[in-house]
Amino acid sequence: MAKYEKFKKNVLEASLWLSEKGYFGSHRGTGGNVSVRVTESAMAITPSSVKYQDLKASDICVVGFDHEVIEGKMSLKPSVESGLHAIIYQKRPDTNAVVHTHQLYGSVFAVMNMSIPPLFDDVAFSLGTSIDVIPYALSGSSELAHNVAGKLSNNANAYILQNHGILALGKTIEKAILHAELLEKVAHIYYLALSTGKPVSTLPESIVELVKVVRNHEVKES
Repeated sequence: MAKYEKFKKNVLEASLWLSEKGYFGSHRGTGGNVSVRVTESAMAITPSSVKYQDLKASDICVVGFDHEVIEGKMSLKPSVESGLHAIIYQKRPDTNAVVHTHQLYGSVFAVMNMSIPPLFDDVAFSLGTSIDVIPYALSGSSELAHNVAGKLSNNANAYILQNHGILALGKTIEKAILHAELLEKVAHIYYLALSTGKPVSTLPESIVELVKVVRNHEVKES
C-alpha cells in the first residue's frame, strides 16, 4: 500500500470532488472513472460499481497497462474503462492523469455528436484547437478504447465521447480536473450561444495555428 498510497489518495480526492460537484451525472451512482499514472506501465484507477462516497484510498486499484492487477482488493474489480485509460497513457506520454465524466453540458454535445470549436484562446491553449467527438462504442469495450486511440494524435487535452460523456487529460490530476472544468465552461457557453440562433464567433485561424504549435510542442517535450 505504501508504494502507491500517494497516487491512490490523489485518485480518491479527485473522485470525491468530481462527484460532489456533479461531474459524474449523479451523486448516488457509480458512473465515470479517474486514474493517475504510477509508473511507465501502470496506473491507479477507481474500482468498478462502487459509490464514490463509500470509497477509501485502499479501494483504489493499481493496474498494469497489460490489464494485470498489481494491487487491489479481491472483492473489487478495476473500472471497466481501464483499457481506455491504459491506451491514453501509452499513446500520450505527456498525460499523467485521466478523468472520464458524465458532466451535463459536455454530455449535451455527446448526444448531439457535435464538436466544440475554439472559442477562447486561454481555453484553447489548455484543451486544444477543438474538442472533438470520439465515435460511439459500448462502455468498457475494446472498440471504445480503439476509437479513443484514433483521436489522440491531435494532442488535445479534452474529448467528447459520443452518447457517453467526456474525457479530460492532464500532466497532473489537478490539470485533468481543470480541463474537465474548462470543457464544461465552453460547452455551456457554446450551447447558450447556439440557442440564440445567431452566428457564433470562433478564434482567428492564426491563433488556432499558434495553439496547434504550442500543444504539439508540449506533447513532444514530455
